[in-house]
Amino acid sequence: MKNTLKTTFLTLMIVTLFVSLNFKEQIVKTQLRVVVIDDVGNLVEGASVQLYTSQENFDKETNPVTEKLTTDAKGIVKFDELESRVYYILVQKGDMNNWNGGIMTDKLQPKRVNKINVVIE
Repeated sequence: MKNTLKTTFLTLMIVTLFVSLNFKEQIVKTQLRVVVIDDVGNLVEGASVQLYTSQENFDKETNPVTEKLTTDAKGIVKFDELESRVYYILVQKGDMNNWNGGIMTDKLQPKRVNKINVVIE
C-alpha cells in the first residue's frame, strides 16, 4: 500500500511539473516592448510605431510586419507573437521621428518580452 501511494504521488508530481513547464511555454510568446522617448528623455504618448523585417522595407516604408501601434501614456507599445529575428522600428509623431537614428533590434529572444527604447527628434 505504501509503495502504491509513493508511486502515485511521484507520478502526480512529475505530471504536474511537466504540465506547468509546458503551460508556461504556451503562454509566453516572443514579444517586443518599445518605449518611445524624445531627445530630452520625456516619454512620448501617441507616437505611431511600425516594424519591418529589412532595411529596404524600413527605408521605403513598405511591407510592415504588423499594423501600426500607438504608444500609451507611458510611451509604450507591445508587439505580440513575433518571430525570433531582427526588426527595424519606425516611430513617428507629428514632425518627430527616428529616421536619422533608425533603430534595428538585436535578434529577439524567443518566448520572452524583449525591450528597446527609441528616441525621436
